Amino acid sequence: MPNAIVLRAHGDADALRLEPVTVGAPGPGELRVRQTAIGVNFHDTYVRSGLYRTLALPGIPGIEAVGVVEAVGDGVGAFRAGDRVGYVTGAYGAYASERVLPADLAFPLPSFLDDLTAASVLVRGLTVEMLTRTVHPVRGGDLVLVHAAAGGVGRLLCQRLADIGAVVIGTAGSAGKAAIAQAAGCRHVILYREEDFVTRVRTITGGHGVAVAYDSVGRDTFDGSLACLATRGHLVNFGQASGPVPPFEVSRLAAGSFSVTRPILFHYISDPAERDALLAHLFEALARGVLSVPPAQVFPLGAAAEAHAALESRAATGPILLRP
Repeated sequence: MPNAIVLRAHGDADALRLEPVTVGAPGPGELRVRQTAIGVNFHDTYVRSGLYRTLALPGIPGIEAVGVVEAVGDGVGAFRAGDRVGYVTGAYGAYASERVLPADLAFPLPSFLDDLTAASVLVRGLTVEMLTRTVHPVRGGDLVLVHAAAGGVGRLLCQRLADIGAVVIGTAGSAGKAAIAQAAGCRHVILYREEDFVTRVRTITGGHGVAVAYDSVGRDTFDGSLACLATRGHLVNFGQASGPVPPFEVSRLAAGSFSVTRPILFHYISDPAERDALLAHLFEALARGVLSVPPAQVFPLGAAAEAHAALESRAATGPILLRP
């Protein structure tokens, strides 16, 4: 019988419980998918804890997975039973062994990309393409700051920026993570626990600052990131690992005609044509070896609580997946 992780109340990782579920036949415009690998993201932990109140309870969390089409509903011409597909969705439901999925959310996976790698890179890779192509188109020679440069998104972001030809300044919390960031393409790495990153960025850039700061940390780094911007610089706050950014006076941006955005991936991939364009760039970069993904730590679906605990400990050095 199919099963899924059901969240019935917000809380710590133990709130995630495996339960049997009923999965019916696909309706018109739908697919029934047997899932083979499921991505675990910080977004999922925010949903579980209640920081994000975007999943109606009881509900099945999870925003990305890959699998095999088991059945096709009426009116679906793009897929057949046996096709390998992936998807990313803000409607949740990925923490399951099987599910019914709107066909327009699914996309075919290239043959060179195995299921575990695909599930490790879809959300992170699409985020990187969104950040560097749509939110702030980066050009060769641009000075760019990336916080958490050794993290899951940060590492891929640095790889992509280096491929574009940007001068990447990364922050990291330890010498080991600094080495990861440097290998990912950072020209300069700042150990933020040992030195003030604002002062160092200003020194590296000759006092000019950076064209764009990619900040997934949030509360602890927001003010510093703003101080690192060049005139007309852009602060992209795309995460809040340290907590949400407090309210601030918009007039502060006038100091350098700065801009601030808070992009959410789902808003940039809701149009299948836009999503597929980003996917084409992502798959091409993976095929060329521009983007590389470290081996994943894989947990059984029923061990979702342990997977969340591992992610939140920040001890993991690679992606975390669930496998039904």
